[in-house]
Amino acid sequence: MNAAYLYSLIAVVVLGLISYAGVAVLGLEGFFGIFIPYLALIVFVVGFANRIIEWGKTPVPFRIPTTSGQQKSLPWIRQNRLDSPYSKAEVIGRMALEILLFRSLFKNSRVGIADAGGYQKVYYKWVIWLWLFALLFHYAFLVTVVRHLRFFAEPTPFFVEMLAMVDGIMQVGAPGVYLSGVVLLAMAALLLIRRIVLPKVKYISQAADYFPLLLIIGIAVTGIFMRHISKVDTAAVKELTIGLATFQPSIPDGGLSALFYVHLFFVSVLLAYIPFSKLMHMGGVFMSPTRNLPNNSRAVRHENPWNYPVKTHTYEEYEDDFRDKMKEAGIPVEKE
Repeated sequence: MNAAYLYSLIAVVVLGLISYAGVAVLGLEGFFGIFIPYLALIVFVVGFANRIIEWGKTPVPFRIPTTSGQQKSLPWIRQNRLDSPYSKAEVIGRMALEILLFRSLFKNSRVGIADAGGYQKVYYKWVIWLWLFALLFHYAFLVTVVRHLRFFAEPTPFFVEMLAMVDGIMQVGAPGVYLSGVVLLAMAALLLIRRIVLPKVKYISQAADYFPLLLIIGIAVTGIFMRHISKVDTAAVKELTIGLATFQPSIPDGGLSALFYVHLFFVSVLLAYIPFSKLMHMGGVFMSPTRNLPNNSRAVRHENPWNYPVKTHTYEEYEDDFRDKMKEAGIPVEKE
């Protein structure tokens, strides 16, 4: 078995056991229900802001947009406005499609070598499945997060109620099954299996790639289990979460199951982990010069705003320093 996957799986299981034992055995509801969520939020906000500030201060000495289409040039040559944007409006359009629809991933292709008439031929095959899995995964995650806002506000915002109604449109049993939770669990599992099974993806995968997927699976499994099997007290959950949101935290008198605190602990760990992981692409995509710069280097001179004076040594100065030695070596000089 892949060692990186095994280490990540053990880490997630240990985190779950720690939180379960901490509540069920030691009675640390306040620690896992109040202290840990606040600590995770502080780490997330400070870490996220620090990463954005660092990226914002990083010099961009060259105009380096990634393009896959014709740049604007001569009037009779058709420009690809989305793959090689020239204006800010075209950049915004490209970024919107990238953020909302993962346009670059939609063009994903697989390269291979096949026999063709006695010789080998390189071929490219369009692969849409990764784009589809990733799109469903991210939107299911977004819907799940927005739907949980009902626990942090009273009364529940109307758009949250509408989203929950649409999300639970396929009424199966009572309480109803939310599509976002099922899709989130299924897509996270498929993305995890892809990293475990496919040799090329497995080769480049590290523990940092498996850990967040396993955490998200743990969050989805515990959430679905609480909704349909163990039946958590939603009123008590809302009392706790509203207390956290209003900075008046308190543990509900009726108490909550240890499984709820496992769920909350997984969410807190994931939140604190985001600024230090690849999940930070949620903010980094806006800061990437390969995406947010127009490809207009032929028309506009790009000057690095962080340029600083550099001491140079011209050829004239070099010759003045070594003219005698150059003459002795028979090297021609410009000045005698």
